[in-house]
Amino acid sequence: MSTPRPEPDDATPSGSEPPVIPVGEHAQPFVALDYRRPSEACEVAARGFYEEMNRRRTVRAFSSEPVSRETIEWCVRAAGTAPSGAHKQPWRFVCVSDAETKRRIREAAEVEEREFYERRASERWLEDLRPFATDEHKEFLEIAPWLVVVMALKKTDEGGQTYYLNESVGIATGLFLAACHRAGLATLTHTPSPMNFLRTTLERPEHERAYLLIPVGYPAEGCLVPKLERKGLGEIAVFVE
Repeated sequence: MSTPRPEPDDATPSGSEPPVIPVGEHAQPFVALDYRRPSEACEVAARGFYEEMNRRRTVRAFSSEPVSRETIEWCVRAAGTAPSGAHKQPWRFVCVSDAETKRRIREAAEVEEREFYERRASERWLEDLRPFATDEHKEFLEIAPWLVVVMALKKTDEGGQTYYLNESVGIATGLFLAACHRAGLATLTHTPSPMNFLRTTLERPEHERAYLLIPVGYPAEGCLVPKLERKGLGEIAVFVE
């Protein structure tokens, strides 16, 4: 039996073969890729994106200036375009602007942070953190207009299995950070450990595991960041040609 093919339409370039559609009882419907080649050369577009993202910095000094919910919604939508194992989309972005909830998150986070700095962290770890002047005080958790808690879904909401959980949620988180930067917002990837308090504070179900806590907002006026050098291409890439 021959494999069925789609009828030609305007999305199929003239003279090209239409894509083969899988067959079988559980075949996923396929549609033509919405691909739009950039008007500029690929390397120009890639360099432009790099230059934009190279200005992204982690900040710990936020302005309390409000950020609209619509802005955060679009950033979450961008995160939701990430690939995921078997397309299970095992993430949830819990977006908090309520002042009382932010206060409770800060209080619980600082309990864990005190334990980290006083007992849990090794001397080597503390030494590596010392140049960044971090400590257990996390006032930015109340100042930033939004706290976005990224939850990793250990199961689907229907109880089904998820796959490549950390990889999938990590990619979605990266897209969220990029979208926030593109919107003119600053972020911080905050990882109080353990983070179980986030699930209980936010009254999230058992199958959701706190993955990352991200304050989002505008940087404070006069915000300072460490003077850092990112690794060069030769240190982060290997080309086999």
